Amino acid sequence: MKKRIKIIFSLSLLSILLISACDSPKQEYLKAPFSQLDTLATNDWWNRKTSKIIDMKVPRDEVLAFGIYTTSNQTLKLSAQLFPLYPEETRTVRLALYQNDQWEEVKAQEVNEIGWSTTFRIENWDMSQSVKYRLLHGDKASFEGVIRKDPLDKKEISLAALSCNSNKDRGLREKYVKNINALDPDLVFFAGDQSYDHKEHTAAWLKFGLQFREVFRDRPCVTIPDDHDIGQGNLWGEGGKKSLRNDGNDGGYFFHPEYVKMVERAQTSHLPDAYHQTPLEQGIKAYFTSLKIGGVDFAIIEDRKFKSGPNGKIPQQGPRADHINDPAYDPETINLPELVLLGDLQHQFLEEWGSDKNTEMKAVLSATGFCGGAHLHGRESNRLHADLDSNGWPQHGRNKALSLIQKAGAVHIAGDQHLPTIIHHGIEAFEDGPWAFVVPAIVNNYYSRWWWPEDEMPGENNNDILPWTGRYIDGFKNKITMHAYANPDSESNAAGFGFIRFNIEKNEVTFECWPRNVDVTQPEAKQFTGWPLTIKL
Repeated sequence: MKKRIKIIFSLSLLSILLISACDSPKQEYLKAPFSQLDTLATNDWWNRKTSKIIDMKVPRDEVLAFGIYTTSNQTLKLSAQLFPLYPEETRTVRLALYQNDQWEEVKAQEVNEIGWSTTFRIENWDMSQSVKYRLLHGDKASFEGVIRKDPLDKKEISLAALSCNSNKDRGLREKYVKNINALDPDLVFFAGDQSYDHKEHTAAWLKFGLQFREVFRDRPCVTIPDDHDIGQGNLWGEGGKKSLRNDGNDGGYFFHPEYVKMVERAQTSHLPDAYHQTPLEQGIKAYFTSLKIGGVDFAIIEDRKFKSGPNGKIPQQGPRADHINDPAYDPETINLPELVLLGDLQHQFLEEWGSDKNTEMKAVLSATGFCGGAHLHGRESNRLHADLDSNGWPQHGRNKALSLIQKAGAVHIAGDQHLPTIIHHGIEAFEDGPWAFVVPAIVNNYYSRWWWPEDEMPGENNNDILPWTGRYIDGFKNKITMHAYANPDSESNAAGFGFIRFNIEKNEVTFECWPRNVDVTQPEAKQFTGWPLTIKL
């Protein structure tokens, strides 16, 4: 009897083990080409502990996290972003369009397991019609939105611009979503640092998508990666070369090139086709391009990818190779002719783009500003004379870029600085360059910056709205005219978003800057002091 019971028990245990084995994911997976990076989304990702960034083990009808798109030159490019899939799940993502009063699946393709995204490209797209779309995975997971028609009939084109989504606040972004949707921009631009989790981009990108997908579900969106996205505190890309330092100030990318390519694939594959198609060093690609929305032509440039790193190339002026603390230094000693900012490829692109007069207005979108637009960095006691992370250096590269932007008749929109400003650039003389709006940080409790002249005096031709406006010389001897700034003691800790209105009939641009915590639908809602500002082009 005991023997019989023992046999029955053994068989039952074996059955339980077999059932458990069937329920567990198979162990086959695509091995990541890098190690200790993106661990929450690669290899046997299901064996990781739940992360404070985001829970990757979502219900399977939620694995299709979001879609993000642009349309340009009769071409739709729509990226689908998924949560990581178990080995036994299909890798196929399908695209359906609502046409002729019914849903029709028009395309299917495989997701890339490194980053879990794929991009649909449809040529001969009718940009005169708005079309509903669905991204589909398996039997239940879907994401639905609208591909907007090109607003060629509108006399005003609007842009919402944001940057610096610090992980010091991992909450949702309901107020941003509500405010931006209430203003209903034609295009949304995220200028970089969508992720601050240097080694876990896919998890952070998914978090960003859940925070903001209700903004770009139904309208075109431009996202470009900046330094934190690719895992560095600062970035001087030097054409894709390998950096030997984790701070990257010798130039290049410190992390594995396949990780960098994964980041750029996730964030930029939905942009219009790149101007330059040949891979750069380490196989890293360029994505700089242009996008027309109604009567406005946007150039999307990469102001980090080709820039020279300072370490070993210029005389070091402080404890860090990228910081200058001595106000008595000679700026020409670091303005060496062999140093690069945008580089020849982007100069050529901007020259061609600027000479195309088929649209009424133009704007350049990039990661950061073309000057030293801050004095205090990280804390009020840390005054820097010049910060080589800014595009104020190298000065000849800065002046070339601004000359091309001015020649195109464009304004410049950027982020990165955690300090919103409106600056009228000078090249040879004050105010002979383009206008620039650096927009606020989404979250500004990480490395805030202040505009705070050491002598606390206004510049020439100052306004009476803010104390330190007017003409100034930055730490590189660049000429700038400050018109508005919002230091961290402003409303919402100077966190918020920019909103830019392009009035095509009047050839005017209005810069708006909204604090994070206001409700733009309320009559008493106020922008940061100094905004709005309207300029004539």
